[in-house]
Amino acid sequence: MRELDVARITEAVRELSIETNIYLPDDVKNALREALDREESPLGREILQVILENLDIAEREKMPICQDTGVAIVFLEVGQDVHLTGGDLEGAINEGVRQGYSEGYLRKSMVDDPVMRRKNTTDNTPAIIYTRIVPGDRVKITFAPKGGGAENMSEVRMMTAADGIEGVKDFVVDRVARSGGNPCPPIVVGVGIGGSFERCAMLAKEALMRPIGESNPDPEYDSVEKELLKRINNLGIGPQGLGGRTTALAVHIRTVPCHIASMPVAVNVQCHASRHAERTL
Repeated sequence: MRELDVARITEAVRELSIETNIYLPDDVKNALREALDREESPLGREILQVILENLDIAEREKMPICQDTGVAIVFLEVGQDVHLTGGDLEGAINEGVRQGYSEGYLRKSMVDDPVMRRKNTTDNTPAIIYTRIVPGDRVKITFAPKGGGAENMSEVRMMTAADGIEGVKDFVVDRVARSGGNPCPPIVVGVGIGGSFERCAMLAKEALMRPIGESNPDPEYDSVEKELLKRINNLGIGPQGLGGRTTALAVHIRTVPCHIASMPVAVNVQCHASRHAERTL
């Protein structure tokens, strides 16, 4: 049994909070550059150039890519042979968020009550934490700040087997069409299929973590992803919703088994600032 002090988790989350809000992953930056090369709309090209310039400034000046530094989404894979010491796991994660958002001068966006009071918690806690117990003696932390504009354009639909894959495709394209420029395109579209009402939503968000350009391991779903990307980009929404061929950079699908009476489908929309990074302890 390997012992791991939760203080190390706090430190990792603190660093990831700042890092993810300043540095966009290389796969996303490369996808934006490739989109600039393909974009036919002069205004769309100009917007993509400004987005890329903004990324350079953020890295150079050590400033957030976007003023919306997001909800702190944390995916944990905890090895079953790890013994955590020095405190509780969720408390350690929230302390890391608290430190990172303070030291990084990142906007705090969480309110303590969703409806009545909506008072800011002042430190961007609590984080949204998803934990899986896995083999091994390591802890893997994936940190993904998620902005409100894109999250608000996401949706779960309880479909049936009779809707089939064509029904799924139409739902995804319709969801993006109804979103328009609200999620700050070009977007990344995560699609979760199967499980249950809440599981498909988690799948859709997890799908956003897959590197852009990495093929779906299932050839059938890989084909669906390519078709959806083409259909979405043919909508003409374009960068920032002002027209063009680059509405989405990628569509990623994840699936799990589900009940015979159900076919839950979720679409999780991510803006062009598809921020995420991981650390293994």
